[in-house]
Formats: sequence, C-alpha cells, structure tokens
Amino acid sequence: MTQAQSPPPGGPGSGRMGPTRISTLVVAGLAAAAVAWLLISFLYYDYLPDLPWLPVVTLAALAVLEGYAAVNTRGRIERRPGRDPVNPLLVARFVVLAKASALAGAIFAGFYGGLTGWLFVENTDAATDDRPVAGAGLLASLALVAAALWLERSCRVPEQEDDEDREPGDREGRSGRR
Repeated sequence: MTQAQSPPPGGPGSGRMGPTRISTLVVAGLAAAAVAWLLISFLYYDYLPDLPWLPVVTLAALAVLEGYAAVNTRGRIERRPGRDPVNPLLVARFVVLAKASALAGAIFAGFYGGLTGWLFVENTDAATDDRPVAGAGLLASLALVAAALWLERSCRVPEQEDDEDREPGDREGRSGRR
C-alpha cells in the first residue's frame, strides 16, 4: 500500500520561479513613490543637501550592462555562429540578477517619480536645481527595469520543435536508454 504524497507548502509548484510580474513592479513603484512623497513633504527640503548624481550614473551603468548581457546571452542560447555555448549556471545567475534588478529598478523609479512630482509642485530654487537629477534618476531607473526584463526574457530556453518535424534518424527524438 502506498501513501499519497502531500503537496509542498504553499501549494503545488510553489518551488518554481516564474517570470517577473508587471503588477508586482507597479505596486512596488507606487509604494516607493508614496513613501518618497511623504518623506520629502515632512522634511524641510531647503536644508537637505543637493541630490547626488552617483546613484543616477550607477543605475544607468547597470541598465547598459544588463542590456549587453541580454544580447550576448540570447545569442549564446540560440547558438548563433561565432558564439560559445552558454553555461546553464551562468544563465540561472543572470535570471536571479534580472529579477532583483527589475524590482530594485521599480523601487528606485517609484522613489524618483515621487520626488520628481514633488519637485515640480514646489517652487523653490533648491527644488528647481534638483529637478534634472531627479528626472535623470527616473529615466535611469526605468531603463534598468526595461533592461532587467529584457535580460530575464533573453534567458528563456527556446521552444523545441515538435516530434513530427524531426528527422527519422534524429537522436533527440528517440526515447529510451542511450
């Protein structure tokens, strides 16, 4: 007599990682925008230092690197001529990087979006001086989200052709031991 195995906690298939949901990114971005707006509203803005450019440059550099990784990885997965085969562990690491970067980019985009919105409402010299940094931060964050989603999409395994399309002598089409 065999016992039925119970599904893992969290339901069946809970151990599998799926693609990043856009709704998750939107909720994270909206929450960060609300927090940024509230924080900047309750702090006296004129006494804060100027916004730094370093986070903007870092976000933009990450977006460029992940975009390059997306192009390179897709070519290696598809085994285009002149490209080395891809290491599966590297692809798994890229997927984790892409998922984390998409969420971080959404949070930064929300923060910079809330800050930018507040800066355009405020009519002080300090707010006017910080608008370019906040706008560039918003654009760099959105670029990071786009590059991360592209990298995640590039790491997908291409669909296999159907069994009817394979040649009769194709080894991949045979089942059984080798």
